[in-house]
Amino acid sequence: MASHYEAPIRRPLVTGEKSYHDVSVDVAAPVEGKANKSWWIVFSIALIAFLWGIGCIIYTISTGIGTWGLNKTVGWAWDITNFVWWVGIGHAGTLISAVLLLFRQKWRMAINRSAEAMTIFSVVQAGLFPIIHMGRPWLGYWVLPIPNQFGSLWVNFNSPLLWDVFAISTYLSVSLVFWWTGLLPDFAMIRDRAVRPFQKKIYSLLSFGWSGRAKDWQRFEEVSLVLAGLATPLVLSVHTIVSFDFATSVIPGWHTTIFPPYFVAGAIFSGFAMVNTLLIIMRKVCNLEDYITVQHIELMNIVIMITGSIVGVAYITELFIAWYSGVEYEQYAFLNRATGPYAWAYWAMMTCNVFSPQFMWFKRLRTSIMFSFFISIVVNIGMWFERFVIIVTSLHRDYLPSSWSMFSPTFVDIGIFIGTIGFFFVLFLLYARTFPVIAQAEVKTILKSSGERYKKIREAGDSLVGTGADARTSGKTVAVEAPKVEVSESDKSEMTSSLLDSIGTFDPSTQTADDLKKISGVGPKMEEVLNSIGIYSFLQVSKMTKREYDLLDSITGSFPGRAERDDWSGQAKKLIN
Repeated sequence: MASHYEAPIRRPLVTGEKSYHDVSVDVAAPVEGKANKSWWIVFSIALIAFLWGIGCIIYTISTGIGTWGLNKTVGWAWDITNFVWWVGIGHAGTLISAVLLLFRQKWRMAINRSAEAMTIFSVVQAGLFPIIHMGRPWLGYWVLPIPNQFGSLWVNFNSPLLWDVFAISTYLSVSLVFWWTGLLPDFAMIRDRAVRPFQKKIYSLLSFGWSGRAKDWQRFEEVSLVLAGLATPLVLSVHTIVSFDFATSVIPGWHTTIFPPYFVAGAIFSGFAMVNTLLIIMRKVCNLEDYITVQHIELMNIVIMITGSIVGVAYITELFIAWYSGVEYEQYAFLNRATGPYAWAYWAMMTCNVFSPQFMWFKRLRTSIMFSFFISIVVNIGMWFERFVIIVTSLHRDYLPSSWSMFSPTFVDIGIFIGTIGFFFVLFLLYARTFPVIAQAEVKTILKSSGERYKKIREAGDSLVGTGADARTSGKTVAVEAPKVEVSESDKSEMTSSLLDSIGTFDPSTQTADDLKKISGVGPKMEEVLNSIGIYSFLQVSKMTKREYDLLDSITGSFPGRAERDDWSGQAKKLIN
């Protein structure tokens, strides 16, 4: 029976009975290998959308801001709606990673990297809209509190719009450092696996000299906790300040104290939905189904259900306060939202944000990948409509009926918005091909506590001692004791013949010997051993499978499992290409 001190094993967060080596290979595969068909399809669609958006931005700047659907009444229209939407999406990314780290939640390991990257790329998209909205973005330096050609031209520090600049830039800086800190062990892993000198040099620079010493890990954990503790209140403060853009005004529908918690809940709601969207796409595009499991999707759906319910309560509270206040202007603003010319947008918002998440009460639905993807898209659409309803319906009918008007976006408005969505996915897909999208070092720490393989061992009543490493190098196999076993010369000769029959022989008259030391794990001594066996070329090494690796281990009698663990065959194939 299992020992009394062994921790209970939870539902597998990593499926497929992975070893530590398997985790490294799977996580590094999207970076080291070639992009598959799914990646190219998604990237092509995103790139087309991005280029369309670039064209619309160039047309706007060259022609003037009048190409947008802005009018005198609805000055804050499509662009500020999109700005708040992107900022809201960006906030949940760092929050997911930081809060789950502080609460030691193991299921964050597979999703934190994508969530943090989503934050960076979302804030980049959000920053585009205020810059373009200036009308003359090349004069954007006027808003910086520095002396300029007009003398002492200073910004209004009492304006929430300026608070936005400081809050979002601070949040972006902390999120960027938090994201990069988490990437250091993964950059070092890619550096150590790199075959090409240029690739090794780049990842050496990116990893900041990470060596994997105990001191490195101690500092890594300390800095991660400090940044998580710093980022968590920042998430709450940033969207609170974004809500002040509206709440500090005297516009009916905006002037309400519920906006700060309401906006924070909405930001977490939309951010979790976008993370869910990205995870479902990435698990397919990067073949990470064993790491981003149905359990991860289900847990995300539970959070979406809870935050969606909070947002629904905020909507009801908003309506109640408008009625309870007795202010006819406030009452009309909310009545106009529900029954006026933009009622379709209001009810689309209610349907997407309040009703659709309630389907997640049913386990069968929240564990369905396709349904989860559909609901995450619906929620993102609904949260965009929420910002549209708040901004446009509150402005298009103000205190003066003579200034009432309807807002309609132009093709330029729509094109720029679609362009930012394309830009976001272009950045994310390129990131997935350059940086590891799974925190491999952290995933390895939970293999024993939540692995499918280890759960089976425990259920069988066996001990887990010696099962945390690769089967070829753990204490349970006899492979480690291979050097002590004497193999006769005749047996070695038979093994060598069998090995060369599988991988082919080397003909010095027609072939040129390769520098086998280029393969990671092959030094001058090992190269001599391989040459003595008859292995001289990358082509021979590239044909090795588990059978050939085992034969090689038996022949050489040293470093059992080294060739398979370092994936000599895969390295050789890359060197040939």
